[in-house]
Amino acid sequence: MTKSGTRQERAPFGFRFVAPLALGCVLNPINSTMLTTALVPIADSFHTSIAETGWLIAALYVTSAVAQPTVGRLVDLFGPRRVYLIALAFVALAGALGAWASTLPALVGVRILLGVGTSGAYPAAMRLFRVQADRTNSEPPRVAMGILSLSAIATMAVGPLVGGLLTVAFGWHAVFTINLPLALVTMGLIVLWVPKDPPPKGSFSQLLKEVDLVGIGLFSVFLVTIMTFLMNLAHPVWWALALAGVFGTWLGLHSLRHPHPFIDVRLLAKNRPLTVTYTRMFLVSLVTYAIFYGFAQWLESSVGLTSAQAGLVTIPMSVLAAVSSLTGVRTKGLRAPFILCIGAAVLGCLALFLVDHTTPTWIIAAAFSVFGISQGMFSTTTQAAIYVQAPSDQIGAAAGLQRTAGYVGAVVAASLLGLMYGQRASDLGLHGLVLILGVLMAILFVATLFDRTIPRVVGKATK
Repeated sequence: MTKSGTRQERAPFGFRFVAPLALGCVLNPINSTMLTTALVPIADSFHTSIAETGWLIAALYVTSAVAQPTVGRLVDLFGPRRVYLIALAFVALAGALGAWASTLPALVGVRILLGVGTSGAYPAAMRLFRVQADRTNSEPPRVAMGILSLSAIATMAVGPLVGGLLTVAFGWHAVFTINLPLALVTMGLIVLWVPKDPPPKGSFSQLLKEVDLVGIGLFSVFLVTIMTFLMNLAHPVWWALALAGVFGTWLGLHSLRHPHPFIDVRLLAKNRPLTVTYTRMFLVSLVTYAIFYGFAQWLESSVGLTSAQAGLVTIPMSVLAAVSSLTGVRTKGLRAPFILCIGAAVLGCLALFLVDHTTPTWIIAAAFSVFGISQGMFSTTTQAAIYVQAPSDQIGAAAGLQRTAGYVGAVVAASLLGLMYGQRASDLGLHGLVLILGVLMAILFVATLFDRTIPRVVGKATK
């Protein structure tokens, strides 16, 4: 064995292997968090309401909800490195187009392109981790996976501030164009440091037949119709809800018949622990995104802070999230971290319910920072759960579905913000928001206490 090969066996998850994967995994969160402090300037620029700019949030997450499991399946079939590079090319293109977008629909189109492009990193990383661990007979690489979470959380710590500074210095277009250099740097590191994929196990046309295009189409229409209903809760569009029911049922029946379904209903029915993990991911993501976007808008609209000042207020939360993420990596089991982070979300909702626009800024920042415990620890713990609960040959798709559950939560969060805030984020809207979210988290907390699907100790993954 060569000297380099020996080093790789001793350290299968070294810096050069993990760094490009971690860098790619920050693209989605940085696009999410930078936008939080740019939404109000964008709404002012286009003379639109906060509810209408919610489409910028929903567009990214609806696209990602479809693209994540799709790209995950392509990763399993064609190889993670190949698919990752193609996805990054989409991010670079979105960055270039973002410099010229001059209407809200054009910006929504750019966010859709970003949703496709940023969907490559996480499924590719999880697939590469699993292949490397199986090859070296290693335990689940919780430290390496924790680095992915920590990178994303660190990005969330500076994202609102960076977005605010870019908006103040160069205008809100800059929060889109920054994707071009980020994507190009990541592509260069992938080419240099990530091992090449082996040849695909079949021709392109043969492998493409295993991609459930009909299922992807049905799921896409289902999400768009349900989003149309959710984004108009103040004036319900009942025909959209009816269509969502039709396409959701059609998707379920189609998935039962298809040999390689986009949404594997049979896997979800048989693998109850995995299904519970996805459900938990959806609920916590709903709270996380609703609070993150809603808090920044409230700071600017009600408290009267600038975009950059609002970004500064969010930093303590993200620092605490980074610390809790490292704590989650060190734990052996999953039950205690899940209980702790969901309990922290309940306390965070209570803390925000007790503040208003007259509360001193440092107290507001302290109240918001409680969510850092939930955000950081939940991310690393959920990654470990997916790693051990998903079958080896479906890890890419399973990781993609994990993100889909989170993005569906983000879509619901966007609709809830539109309903609670309307034209302007007020104290009343914030209090109503955290009351709803707090009740949801309290129910989830009790359910998690009695959840027997959570493994007590994380061992090797399921074959």
